[in-house]
This record gives sequence, structure tokens and C-alpha cells, in this order.
Amino acid sequence: MANAKTKAGRELQYREALNEALKEEMRRDDTVFVMGENIGERGGSFKVTVDLIHEFGADRVLDTPLAEASFTGAGVGAAIAGMRPVVEILFIDFTPLIMDQIANQAAKYRFMTGFKGSVPFVLRTQGGSGNGLAAQHSQNLEAWFCHIPGLRVVMPSTPYDAKGLLKSAIRHDGPVIFLEHKLLYQTKGPVPEKEYVVELGKGDIKREGRDVTIIAWSHMVLHALKAADVLAQEGIDAEVVDPRTLSPLDTELILESVRKTEHVVIAQEAVRRGGVGSDIASYIQEQAFDYLDAPIRIVAGHNTPMPFNLHLESVCTPHAEEIVAAAKETVYAEKRASA
Repeated sequence: MANAKTKAGRELQYREALNEALKEEMRRDDTVFVMGENIGERGGSFKVTVDLIHEFGADRVLDTPLAEASFTGAGVGAAIAGMRPVVEILFIDFTPLIMDQIANQAAKYRFMTGFKGSVPFVLRTQGGSGNGLAAQHSQNLEAWFCHIPGLRVVMPSTPYDAKGLLKSAIRHDGPVIFLEHKLLYQTKGPVPEKEYVVELGKGDIKREGRDVTIIAWSHMVLHALKAADVLAQEGIDAEVVDPRTLSPLDTELILESVRKTEHVVIAQEAVRRGGVGSDIASYIQEQAFDYLDAPIRIVAGHNTPMPFNLHLESVCTPHAEEIVAAAKETVYAEKRASA
């Protein structure tokens, strides 16, 4: 990791880093405002917007009704008119209610105006399992948004990345889907006090290695790093690659790692069918096939609605153990073939 991250001098929670990014951007640019359900006095259900209303007032921190389609549409319209809204949807599971505004309006507006118009719009929402919130509040739907041309899709795994990427997203002149994971909000990590941004579309090597590339994003990065520690005890040196932005994807970083290690595991919490992992695997097959010494392994969630029961939820969600098993399978496959 870059020196700025390891020498930050302080640690923040993931949600604190997001809160700081919002404050800094709202102070820097008075066209930035936030809107969503219970984000004002309550500070949001996950406390990302806490205290914003006390500094910026109700004109720039807008509590909305339970009407996702309406206030998302208002946000898109405000962006087209020259403002920079950050709209919060409480759960990613509620985004089907706003897909027309996002997929048919925000994503296509610049193209349909002959690249004269812009939509500087950020949609923040969170997903993932881990709290026993059942099938309608636990999904990972990043693949939906990655499929839509015109959208940028961001999924940070650390407080450092969360702050830097949110600042870049707010400054970007097109629509950005900013996806957080409910289990990351209270995780802590180094965040510099000085001004910085993380460029959209640039991935990061979270751990260097030589034997196998583990590609993971959002909360799965934590599982990938834990898996890498376990693999190291067995003599397998794993490299952990975090794309950070899924669209556009930093394919060069991924391919460079694959060409070095020649073995690949892709870990996603989302179900495998139609997932981002399969998309990344297709790029590797197309552009680095000759470097692969074994098939690519994809670790993913079970293809089922998420159960409410915490034990069943855990069974349906991939963890470090599955990543370890997949890595050993692909690394040892070459040895079995040559035996």
C-alpha cells in the first residue's frame, strides 16, 4: 500500500471517513447537498451523515419521505440543473424502485445530449449480508449497475479508500453508484488528515504475493486478506487485488498480477450467476490465457435468497475458508497435472 495510508497518523471508522468526505466536499463546494431518509437529525441509519445538518442546515441536508423514486428523480434533475447531489438509498435492495431514474435517465443523459450535458450525481447505498436482515435487505447487486453504460460503480473496502473515492465521486461530472457494505461501517483504518482523493477506475494491491492472485472487493477484501495469512502459513504467497472501482475496471492492474502469479481466485459475496466475478474472469481468459497454469476459481455466495437465520446466512455467504480452499485447489492443480 502507498505510504500515505500506512503513515496517516490516525485511524477512523469507515463511516467516519465517509462523513468526513461529505463535510469536506460540502465546505468546498456549495452546490453539493445530500438527501435521503432520516439523514438529518438522526444522522442516517448507519450514522454516515451524523451532524451534517447542524453545520449545513436543512436546505443542504434534506430528509425525504419514504419515496425513493421521487427523491432520486429530484436528485437527478438537480444534477442536470447544475447541482451536485449525494442521494442516499437506505438499502441496495430498494434500488429496483429507482432504476428508471438511474438506468434510463442519469446514465444516458450525457450521451443523448451529444455530450453537452452532465449529471454530477452520486447514489450512496449499502448492501451485503451479516446482520440477519433476511432476503429483502441483504443483497449484493453491483452487477446490475455494472451492466449499464454511463454509470461508474465504486465499492471501497477500507476507510482510506472510502473517503478518497467518495470525494472523487462527488467531483465527477457523471453519475456514480457508490456501494458500501453494512459490515464495513465500524471497521477502522488509517486516514490522512491532509487533503487527498482516490482516482476512480484505479485498483489497489492490498497485499503483494507471487503464487496466486486473489481478486476481491468491498467486504470480501477482508476475507481475502485473512485467507492470504492462512495460505502464507502453508507456503503459498497470495497477492490480494482490490479493484475498488468495478466500472470502469482497472484491467491492467489485474492482468499484471495474473501474469506474475499465473493462478487466480475471484471472491465475491454476490451470487455467482451473472456476477462481476464472471466478467473479470472473461477479461483474464481473453487477455492472459497463456499465463494461466490452472483454471480460474470463483468463490461466490449461494444462489438463493438470503435466509434470516444467522447460521444459515453464514452458510450462504463465502468466507476466508472458501478462498483458502479455492487458492490451494488452483495452485496445486498444476502440481497434480505434472505429477
